[in-house]
Amino acid sequence: MLIFIVSDGSGMTAEQVVRAALLQFEGVEVQLLRRADVTTASQVRSVVEEASQRQGLVVHTLVSDELRLLMLDQARLYHVEAMDLMGPMLDRLAMGLKKPPKQQPGLYARLTAERNRLIESVEFALQHDDGQRTNELDQAEIILVGVSRTMKTPVSIYLAYHGWFVANVPLVHGIAPPATLLELPSAKVFGLVMSPERLMDLRRTRARASGLPTGASYSAIEDVMEELRSARILCAERGWRTVSVTAKSVEEIASEITALVRR
Repeated sequence: MLIFIVSDGSGMTAEQVVRAALLQFEGVEVQLLRRADVTTASQVRSVVEEASQRQGLVVHTLVSDELRLLMLDQARLYHVEAMDLMGPMLDRLAMGLKKPPKQQPGLYARLTAERNRLIESVEFALQHDDGQRTNELDQAEIILVGVSRTMKTPVSIYLAYHGWFVANVPLVHGIAPPATLLELPSAKVFGLVMSPERLMDLRRTRARASGLPTGASYSAIEDVMEELRSARILCAERGWRTVSVTAKSVEEIASEITALVRR
């Protein structure tokens, strides 16, 4: 027996269904031929004609009403058995949801690819947080730099959950940044800056939570101002665009960065 798997996408869904059904039949020989990316009337006619010549059965998951009707007509014309796996489900769902389907081929494959990219981008952000794996910075689409407590990690994670490959590197006063960072195109690097007063408040809160003295240089206003000044100078020298994070939500900061990336 010869079965033609016809789809306007990859055809994997239809093939999995057919293979699952074939498990119920022992000792049979069945050949599956997948015909993917069938999106035109001429392709439908060609597949049906081939199935007729080779005495095959057609199983399809076409989402277009027009192509499904054409498949039905051509199958009758050539006396080919054709089973529509997608049509009845779409029709029943449309009735229940009171909403027509999009009829866009390949949506499942695109959604799967997007989901896989999302998983990879989040893993990447976690693995390249706070200066980790700086030897792989060239793989990032966005690199965030800034002094401590300038929201680098939360912004990185937020962007990652929207599919961006993001790394972040801390700028430590008196310590040169990684050489790999300095070699990257300046358009990929963004410096996060904040008002000294707000940064001082955040650091003092952090110090209290960690049991550290709030008067230490980490949260002293003079030291905070000097760190921010040095960070701004470095960003200007390297041509890195800066984004103020003062009094902004993570969503606002991320939107500002992505808008700059797309320019």
